[in-house]
Amino acid sequence: MQILKNKYFKFALAAIAYLLWVIWVGNYWLLFGLPVIFDIYITKKVNWSFWKKRDGKNSAVVEWIDALIFAIIAVSFINIFFFQNFKIPTGSMEKTLLIGDHLFVSKVSYGPRIPNTPLSFPFTQHTLPVVNTKSYLEWIKWPYKRLKGTTKIKNDDIVVFNFPAGDTVVLQQQARSYYSIIRDVAEDYKTRDQRAGKQLKSNEQYYSMGRKNVISSYDIVVRPVDKRDNYIKRCVALPGDTLKIIDTQVYINGKPQQMAEGREFRYIVVTDGTHLNPRTLERMGIYQSDVYTMGVNQYVMTLTADMAKKINGFKNVTLVEKTIKPKESYAYYIFPHDSRYKWNEDNFGPLWMPEKGVTIKIDTSNISKYSRIIEAYEKNKLKVSDGKIFINGKETSTYTFKMSYYWMMGDNRHNSADSRFWGFVPEDHIVGKPKYVWLSLNKEKKFLGKIRFNRFFLKIQ
Repeated sequence: MQILKNKYFKFALAAIAYLLWVIWVGNYWLLFGLPVIFDIYITKKVNWSFWKKRDGKNSAVVEWIDALIFAIIAVSFINIFFFQNFKIPTGSMEKTLLIGDHLFVSKVSYGPRIPNTPLSFPFTQHTLPVVNTKSYLEWIKWPYKRLKGTTKIKNDDIVVFNFPAGDTVVLQQQARSYYSIIRDVAEDYKTRDQRAGKQLKSNEQYYSMGRKNVISSYDIVVRPVDKRDNYIKRCVALPGDTLKIIDTQVYINGKPQQMAEGREFRYIVVTDGTHLNPRTLERMGIYQSDVYTMGVNQYVMTLTADMAKKINGFKNVTLVEKTIKPKESYAYYIFPHDSRYKWNEDNFGPLWMPEKGVTIKIDTSNISKYSRIIEAYEKNKLKVSDGKIFINGKETSTYTFKMSYYWMMGDNRHNSADSRFWGFVPEDHIVGKPKYVWLSLNKEKKFLGKIRFNRFFLKIQ
């Protein structure tokens, strides 16, 4: 059709699309871009594609460069505002999501974020490959802003988010959080003093010793929110909810969480002395990485409830028992990392999820739950001295939250570093909602056997 070639028609389409985008973004300074669009299609005074000739034939190299620039800009725009690819790197969501699943993650569902650090090398999260240097510049820093999405996060949604404890990173141990490394070093100092019969210091003193050790021993970097590692977990509690875990069962506001079919736990499996057949286990979806042999007839296995039931029916199996840490058993690595709260992975809470605009009472008995929110996420100066709490230099007994917070847990409950270990997920860390598996590769197989065809276009629930 002749109208499609008309420059005024092309300009009108481009201008309407641009205006709709400006309204969505809500930054009307961007309207100054309309004269540029007018010049591109109508007046053509400026050669905006300065790397190629406006008139006459360009070389093949220039044409390739032009196509590459367009592709980078287009894909970057799509990744920021509409969707991006995400690959499952660990087994924390098995058997719901498998290692090697490639996901289509919608940014539109919960609303895309305007980048905090817009000066960034395309298609990298935080590190340039090969040279291993950071892939972004912090010359420009934009505040948190989320555009309107099509829905809100619901209980049991699977969510992609930036790792909250990834603000500070030990480059030599990036698979672990900086804070968990410090706590482990601090606990080691404490254990040494106990064994030596020395007088024990306070937990704060041991933590300070651990931090000094880590800072002096490793290379440390600090990352902005949008450049922290992407994690994927299930949202088990929303702002305003109260969470409690009793013997691995999650309760939200006093009601048990519905158990997804793919949820896994660690089990002890004992046989009569004969071995379990690896091929039989693999047919059930239990791979070598899910099984740890402990002696001749004992295994530690990561299983769903259905798998555990089937294995319990094997003739040579004498016991199948879920491993559960006892109540009132304090684990120093579990949030809020305060010995006054005798919590562990399997027995935890109750814990209330902070909600934007809500004011709570704070004192020395509960400040450990909310100190990271007050300091790290909401950028206040917090000091606790002589039983008193000071925020930004003023003594206070209340705090009003500036953001809402979520609680994320992996479906592989005994093999997931999640909110139980590092706490709340702020709303400004939310990336998007995974929709479909578009590719799935099994690293334990070879050649075409790697491809899990049965998972293609699998809807994520």
